[in-house]
Amino acid sequence: MAVSLTRPVAPEPYALLPSVATFDLASTDVVHGEPLATTFVADGEDLSPALEWSGFPDGTRSFVVSCFDPDAPTPAGFWHWTVVDVPVSTTSLPRGAGSPGGELLPPGAFQVRNDGGSVGYAGAAPPPGDRPHRYVFAVHALDVEHLGITPETTPTAAAFTALFHTTARALLTPTYAR
Repeated sequence: MAVSLTRPVAPEPYALLPSVATFDLASTDVVHGEPLATTFVADGEDLSPALEWSGFPDGTRSFVVSCFDPDAPTPAGFWHWTVVDVPVSTTSLPRGAGSPGGELLPPGAFQVRNDGGSVGYAGAAPPPGDRPHRYVFAVHALDVEHLGITPETTPTAAAFTALFHTTARALLTPTYAR
């Protein structure tokens, strides 16, 4: 029996959470509302894009950077990438920072496993023929230096823990279909 992927569009994931201040998130690699280049998808180079942020609130003590697909055909979406304990002195991540070894991450930052079970960035890979998926890159400004989780923490648990320390959030949402 074939599974139909026709389903309602998932809500904007952060619209359902308590409202927080916003700040700016930019990239030389991805554009809000535009398709991802093959460099950033599983069938391509599978690299995380360069990200740069500014305008976050005074009192920010660290950041969490994540990429979430709310359109994945699961009840809970799909976490593609989560970086925790990014120091407040860091305001950008270069292309490829989501490599499994995390060599391009700032000291002290670490990645939790993505929903595919691997460490690092998992490129976009929606089911063939499905509608374009949204890939929500988010930088969360936190009021703590360390989130108090480990690399074994699930991305959903990391997001839940960060929720209680998020003072502002910046979003950038490209799309992808195959």
